[in-house]
Amino acid sequence: MIPYGRQHITQADIQAVSDVLKSDFLTQGPTIPRFEQAIAQRVGAGHGVALNSATSALHVACLALGLGPGDVLWTSPITFVASANCALYCGAQVDFVDIEPDTFTMSPRHLEEKLRHAAQNNCLPKVIVPVHMCGQSCDMAAIGALAKAYNIRVIEDASHAIGGLYQNQPVGACAHSDITIFSFHPVKIITTAEGGMALTNSADLARHMARLRSHGITRDPAEMTHQPDGPWYYQQIELGMNYRMTDMQAALGLSQLERLDEYVTRRNVLAERYDRLLADLPLDLPGRLADARSAFHLYVIRLRDHTLHRAVFEGLRAAGIGVNLHYIPVHLQPYYTRMGFAAGDFEAAEHYYQRAISLPLFAVMTEAEQDEVVQVLRQLLHG
Repeated sequence: MIPYGRQHITQADIQAVSDVLKSDFLTQGPTIPRFEQAIAQRVGAGHGVALNSATSALHVACLALGLGPGDVLWTSPITFVASANCALYCGAQVDFVDIEPDTFTMSPRHLEEKLRHAAQNNCLPKVIVPVHMCGQSCDMAAIGALAKAYNIRVIEDASHAIGGLYQNQPVGACAHSDITIFSFHPVKIITTAEGGMALTNSADLARHMARLRSHGITRDPAEMTHQPDGPWYYQQIELGMNYRMTDMQAALGLSQLERLDEYVTRRNVLAERYDRLLADLPLDLPGRLADARSAFHLYVIRLRDHTLHRAVFEGLRAAGIGVNLHYIPVHLQPYYTRMGFAAGDFEAAEHYYQRAISLPLFAVMTEAEQDEVVQVLRQLLHG
């Protein structure tokens, strides 16, 4: 089976984790801040806050921005459910903005129209979460300008996009957002096994998210309600969670980070090769923004004849090609249809879902493996 994604673990990665296992700290030690600083420096952000998953990072980001009951968060319907669920964790409501057909990312045109209507009805969102689908940045200049005009906070869900570029800046610099989220799940660009990080240029937001990830507890006397009882003293000043990353995970992340550019370059080479090999088939290839470089976490094709969708998907799987579908539109999930969402709400997202297939793509994929994927796909489409 050729999987749709696969981590790449080297002897250097194993050694980095082994070194932590032999050290005095397994969980909350010195490797975590080193990893946070390294990621922040790599993308040009002021601060990084490491967490045990990108889902946790989305949750604390929403809390740090004050999202709560009575508020609304808007995100893309084509994403993993965590991009929407983070609002529900805070007691807020969720709505969606349809996607661009070619890049599968939040449409600035749809966003502008929806914001105009929301302003007229006094129901603007508090937070917008654009999703950098497949590693391709959203048009963040346009989205950021709209958010600024309507006084809305922005969280970039860049779970797919570390190593990507937008307007010659690394994704994660937060040039058009308050907070950016990365994922380090094994099939992402680099991995910490499980893990995520929130990037921000606000020291206050960084401190708040760091406190929320650790039970809402502080040891900083400046944040306490009274002077410490002694050097042992701490206070829980708000309700937080245990969302902490371990030193072992951070060590793996630091080691993987050394190969980030290599991985993204290889993914782009393979994506461009797919473009050439698939150009004559009856399908649409993933689009790119002219002023961005995708990290290419995923390579998603769309069949022009949607009636072939299931047969082609199942045929690829039967031939040992581990294709997947990213993603089922969130608004069509039963949990969300019970809130009132229904088929027909977001036309572009639903059109995408009826045709999309994620082909295998990972940094150590060989050209022979890629040729096999293309050969099987070609046979299924041409009979």
